[in-house]
Amino acid sequence: MNIATIEQYVEQKNRWNAIFKGRQLSLLNKADRQAIANSLDADLSPENLTCDGEIRGQALRQKQAYLFRCAEELLSIDASVTFYEMGV
Repeated sequence: MNIATIEQYVEQKNRWNAIFKGRQLSLLNKADRQAIANSLDADLSPENLTCDGEIRGQALRQKQAYLFRCAEELLSIDASVTFYEMGV
C-alpha cells in the first residue's frame, strides 16, 4: 500500500511540533506509531473534525476522508496500533 498520505500527516505534525518545541515523530518507531494513532484519534473527534461546527459539507467529507486514509495507511504499517474514536 502506498503510504504517502500518512507520511504527509506525520510531516505536518512534525512541523507543528518544531514550532512548539515538541518531539519529532517517526513512522519507524513503534511508540511513535501509537502516538500518531492517538493524534489521528484526536483529529477525528467531532469537535476537532468539524472545527467546533465551522466545517461542513464537502470540506468536512474531504477532511474526514484524508484522516481515514491516514489511519488505513498507518494500520498497513503496524496493525497493532489502536484507535478509539474509530473503534479499531
